Amino acid sequence: MKRLFVQFFIIIGLLLVDSCAKNPVTGKRDFMLMSEGQEVAMGQQSDPEIIAYMGLYEDPRLQRFIDEKGQQMVAVSHRKNLKYQFKIVDSPIVNAFAVPGGYVYFTRGIMAHFNNEAEFAGVLGHEIGHITARHSAKQYSNAMLGQVGLVAGAVISPEFAQMADVAQQGLSLLFLKFGRDAESQSDKLGVEYSTKIGYDAKEMASFFSTLDRLSKVSGAEEIPTFLSTHPDPADREEKVGKQAANWQKQVDASTLKVNRDSYLKMIDGIVYGEDPKQGFIENNHFYHPVLKFQFPIPAGWKVENTPQQVQMADSEGKAVMMLSLAKPNTLEAAGQSLLEQYQLTLVESKRDEVNGLNAFIMIADQKAQDQQQATVRTMIYLIEYNGSIYTTIGASAITDFNTYFDTFQNTMRNFRQLTDSEKLSRQPERVRIKTVQQNATLNQVFNSFNVPEKRREELAVLNGMKLEDRVNKGMLIKVVERDNGSISVRR
Repeated sequence: MKRLFVQFFIIIGLLLVDSCAKNPVTGKRDFMLMSEGQEVAMGQQSDPEIIAYMGLYEDPRLQRFIDEKGQQMVAVSHRKNLKYQFKIVDSPIVNAFAVPGGYVYFTRGIMAHFNNEAEFAGVLGHEIGHITARHSAKQYSNAMLGQVGLVAGAVISPEFAQMADVAQQGLSLLFLKFGRDAESQSDKLGVEYSTKIGYDAKEMASFFSTLDRLSKVSGAEEIPTFLSTHPDPADREEKVGKQAANWQKQVDASTLKVNRDSYLKMIDGIVYGEDPKQGFIENNHFYHPVLKFQFPIPAGWKVENTPQQVQMADSEGKAVMMLSLAKPNTLEAAGQSLLEQYQLTLVESKRDEVNGLNAFIMIADQKAQDQQQATVRTMIYLIEYNGSIYTTIGASAITDFNTYFDTFQNTMRNFRQLTDSEKLSRQPERVRIKTVQQNATLNQVFNSFNVPEKRREELAVLNGMKLEDRVNKGMLIKVVERDNGSISVRR
C-alpha cells in the first residue's frame, strides 16, 4: 500500500510538469493537461457521437446563416487558428453548447426561440467564448487530476474502477457543466464578439429574460440546459446589459444591428416541439409513425426519446426500461449478443409470440462485483417486426424485480403494429410568421389568429413578449401551426 501511494504521487508530479499553459483570453497561466491538438482530437471524436445521439436538423438556409455568422465571429475571437464547425441539432430542447476543438451546436429549439439575429449572435459569442477561453480543457484537466486518484483507487476497490469507466464516456461532453465564473466569462466574451461583428449585445441580455420565463412556464424539470447551470438570470441580464453599454461606447452604436424581421422570416416553418416522425407520446403511449409501432409507457415514468433509443425510468429511480434496435440477426443470436454486451448471466429463456410477432424472451442477471452492490436482474424481449429486431430491456435490483415484473411485462407484451391513420399521418407543429393586421395587445392579436387560450402564455414567451404588450400593425409575430394550418391545443 505504501508503494502504491508513492507511485501515485510520482504520477501527480509528472502530470504537473509543464502543465501550465497561457490562456488565449486572459493571457494568464492556467493549469492545463490538454494540448490544443488533444482538444481538436476530442472534438473530432465527440462530434459523430453527438450527431448520432441528437441528429442534425436539415435546413440549408439556417445552416448557411450560422456558418456565415460563426466564421465572422471566429475572425474577431481569441483563437482564430482553430477550424470551427457550427451545426443545428434536431432537438426541441432550448440549448446551445460547444465542445473542445471548435465544435458549436444549436438546437432547433433555441433557434425557434430567438427573436432576432442579435440574440443569436450573443449566444453564439458565448459558446465560442467557452472554446477560446479553453473552459472544456480546464474541466478535462481537473477531471484528469481526479482520474489519477480513481486509477490508484481502482487497485484497491472495484467500484472506483466503475466510476473511472463512467467518467470516460464520450458523450459526457454533451452534458458538461461549467462553473459560474466560466459562464460569466463566456457572457462577457459573447458581448465582445457580437459587438465586434456589428450586433446590439443588449439583445443578448434580453434573451436571458426569455429563458427565465421559459423555465417557469415549462416547469422545474424542463429548465433549459443553457440556463440551468448559469448565474441568476436577473443578475445575468443586468450584468450583460452593462457590459453591452460599455462596449457600445467604443463603437458607433447607431450602426449596431438587431435584424428582427430578417431572422423571423428565416425561421418561418422551423419544427417546434417534438417531431412526430421521431416518435411521440400521447395518453401514456409511445407512437412511432415512421417505424409504425406503438407500446404503452408506465404511468408516472419519465421518458427520453433519442434517435438511438427510447429510455424510460421509474420516478423513484429504482427501475429502467429502454427500447432500441438490435443488429439484423436471428432472435437467439441477438439475445446472445446482448448477454455478452452487458455481461449478463442467463437465468431462463424461451421462444414466444407478442401480438402475432415472433419473440425471444430472457431473464438474466448482472452479478454484483462486491457485497455492497445489489445484483441487477433484467427482463429482455426481442421482437421481430418489419425486418428488424426490437429489443426492450427492463432492469432493477434483484430485490425489486418482482415489484416491477408486471410493469415490465405490460410494456413489452403490448408492443404492436401502429395502424391508427391519424397517428401515422401526424404532422409536426411549426413556427409560422404572421403579420399583425391592426394595433392591439399581443393577446388580442393571438385571439385574431385563433390561438387557443391555454397556449397564449407559451407563445408569448416564444415571441419574447408579454400578453399585455402592445404590437403595431405590420409587425411580425410567431404562432405555431401544424402543416394543415390548424393550431393544436394539445401540449
